[in-house]
Amino acid sequence: MSRSTLDIKTFLDQDQKKDLLRFLTAGSVDDGKSTLIGRLLFDSKKLYEDQLAALERDSKREGHAGEEIDYALLLDGLKAEREQGITIDVAYRYFSTSKRKFIIADTPGHEQYTRNMVTGASTANLAVILIDAQLGVITQTRRHTYLVSLLGIKHIALAVNKMDLVDYSQEVYDKICSDYKAFTAQLDVPDVRFFPLSALKGDNVVDLSDNMPWYHGKSLLEYLETAYISSDRNFNDLRYPVQYVIRPTHDFRGFAAKVASGVIHKGDEVMVLPSRKTSRVKSIITYDGKPDFAFPPQSVTVTLEDEIDVSRGDMIVHPHNLPKMERRFEAMLVWMDEEPMDPNTQFFIKHNTNSTKARIDAIRYRVDVNTLEKSEVLSLALNEIGRVLITANKPMFFDPYTKNRSTGSFILIDPMTHNTCAVGMILDKVSSDTLPMKITDIDKELIVKGVGLIQPQDYQKKYGQKAATLWITGLHGSGKNEVAYLLQKSLFDAGAQAVVLDGKSIRSGLSRELDYSPADRAEHLRRIAYIAKLLNQQGIITICSFISPTEAIRLQVKEIIGKENFHMVYMDADIEYCRSNDQYDLYQLAEEGKIKYLPGVDTEYQPPKNASITLSPEEKDTAVEKILEYLSEKKIFPL
Repeated sequence: MSRSTLDIKTFLDQDQKKDLLRFLTAGSVDDGKSTLIGRLLFDSKKLYEDQLAALERDSKREGHAGEEIDYALLLDGLKAEREQGITIDVAYRYFSTSKRKFIIADTPGHEQYTRNMVTGASTANLAVILIDAQLGVITQTRRHTYLVSLLGIKHIALAVNKMDLVDYSQEVYDKICSDYKAFTAQLDVPDVRFFPLSALKGDNVVDLSDNMPWYHGKSLLEYLETAYISSDRNFNDLRYPVQYVIRPTHDFRGFAAKVASGVIHKGDEVMVLPSRKTSRVKSIITYDGKPDFAFPPQSVTVTLEDEIDVSRGDMIVHPHNLPKMERRFEAMLVWMDEEPMDPNTQFFIKHNTNSTKARIDAIRYRVDVNTLEKSEVLSLALNEIGRVLITANKPMFFDPYTKNRSTGSFILIDPMTHNTCAVGMILDKVSSDTLPMKITDIDKELIVKGVGLIQPQDYQKKYGQKAATLWITGLHGSGKNEVAYLLQKSLFDAGAQAVVLDGKSIRSGLSRELDYSPADRAEHLRRIAYIAKLLNQQGIITICSFISPTEAIRLQVKEIIGKENFHMVYMDADIEYCRSNDQYDLYQLAEEGKIKYLPGVDTEYQPPKNASITLSPEEKDTAVEKILEYLSEKKIFPL
C-alpha cells in the first residue's frame, strides 16, 4: 500500500471518529443568521471554487450587502428568500473542521414560522441566537430563547452581531449581556456564552478580531469546536424502542432499533414492555461486528436468550429502571397545523415506534411566546404553544422530556388529513388531583348505579390482565394458603395486580362476629364473594383460599362473582395428609370436642365436581406453575 493511500486512509479514519455537533441559528429578521453561517463556511475554507464563483456572481446580481459578498445567499436558496433578504424555511448545511463535524440548521426569525424553528431545533444540541447590537434584547430574542429552552437545548451561544455598526463598543455589548442574563434566569438553560462579532466583516467568527481588544474569550468557531455536549445524552436509563423484528432464518430472531438512551451490554438482564417478560441479551449486532455494548445514538440489532414475544412498538429496558407507563400525561404542545385544534378530535399519537389514538382532555393554558404570559383558551391555532392534558388509548412508555428527549417527545397526527398537526414535550409529572372531570348524562347514570366510569377493557389495557377470581377449595391443611400466597408472589413479580383473601385475615375483621356454624359459614363466604366481585370490577385478579365445604355454597359464590370470572382450584388432599399438615392442631381439637363444625371431622366436605384445576399433594412444587399456565391459556395473564 502506497504512502498516499495510507495517508488518505488515516485521514478518513480520523474523520470518522470526529463527533458531530448539530446546532441551529435563530434571531430576528435581518439579524444576520444566514450571513453568519456563510462567513463560517467561507473563513473556515469549506467552500469549493465553483461555490465561491457562484456566490460572487449572485452577490452582485441579487445580494443585500452592497459591495461586500452577501454570504447569506449560501443559505437562502428559495426565490422568495433572496428577493426579500430573509429566511423562510429551515436550511441545513454540513461542514467539518479538523476537530468536529457540524450540521447547521438556519431557522427563520418570523413569528409565523415558529413551527419551522421548532423543526430545526428538535435535533439540535446547541443554539446560536443572534442579536443586532443596534437593537439589543428584543421581543424576538426572548421568543427564540424560550423556544430553545422549551425544546431542551442546554447550550446557547449569544452572538451579538453587527458590532461594526456600534463602533465595537464594549459598553453596548456589556449592556446586552446583562439584559439577556436577567431574562434567561427565568428559564432552564444551564450554559449560556456570549460573543461580540460582525458576521459581515468576520470579526470573532473564525478568528479573534483586533477591533475588540477588550474581548478575551474564544472565537465563535473555536467554541463550537470545543463545546462539551456528550454529557447531554442520557446514558443512565436504557430505552430501546423496538422498530423492527428481523427473522431472516428460522433460527435467528433479532430486534432492530436505535438506542434512545442508556447503555445496553451483552449479558444484561432486560425486560420487555408492556408484557414485562424478562430475558438476557444474547448478542448485539452491528454492520461492523458484534460489540459488547451499544449506546445512543447507535442503531443496532439485539438478540435475546429466551424466545419471548417482542414486536414493533415494544420497549426493551432494564428491569429495575422502568419508564413511566401511563395513558394520561401533561405536555407542552406546539400546534403546527394550518387548521386550529379541535379538542374533540381523536388524534393519532406517534411516540418513538409506538402509535395509538389519543385525545386532548384539557388545555391548561396558552403561552404567549413573546411575553411568556399565560392565558386560558379553548383551542390552539398555528404556531401557538400550550400546556395540555392528553389521554392515550393505551399506556405509553415515557420519561419527562427534561430527562430524556427521545422518550419525552411525540407528535400528533390528524386522522383525516394525516398531517403532523402538533409536536409535544412530556412534562415531569401529572397531578392527579387536577385531572379534568367531564361528566356526561351517561356518566351520571353509571355513577348512580355504582358501575363506575372505567370500562373493563380499560383496566385490561392498563394492567395487562383480565379480571378473575381463583377460588381455592380443599380441606384444612391441604395447602390452600401456601399455593395462594406463592401464586400472588409469582403474579406480582410478573407485573400483575393480584390480591389474596384467606379465612384467617377475613375472620379477624370483616367476619369477626361469625362462628363456624353452617349458617354463619355461608354468610362469611357470601361476604367474601362480594369482595371478590368488587375487586374483579376494578380489574384485579383475586385469589380466595377457603374450605367452602359444600357444592351448594360454592355455586352461590360462583353466581355472586359471575360465571365468566370464577375459576375453581381444588386441593385434592386426603384427611391423613391434612392431619400431618395441620399447623393449628384443629383436627385434634375437633376430635377432643373442643371445637365444632370442622369439615372432614364432624361436618361433611363435598369435593367439587367441575374444578378448573385439581392439584394433589404430590404436585405441591409445580402447583403455581400449573395455575399460571392455566391463566395464560385462558388469556387472563398475560393478555
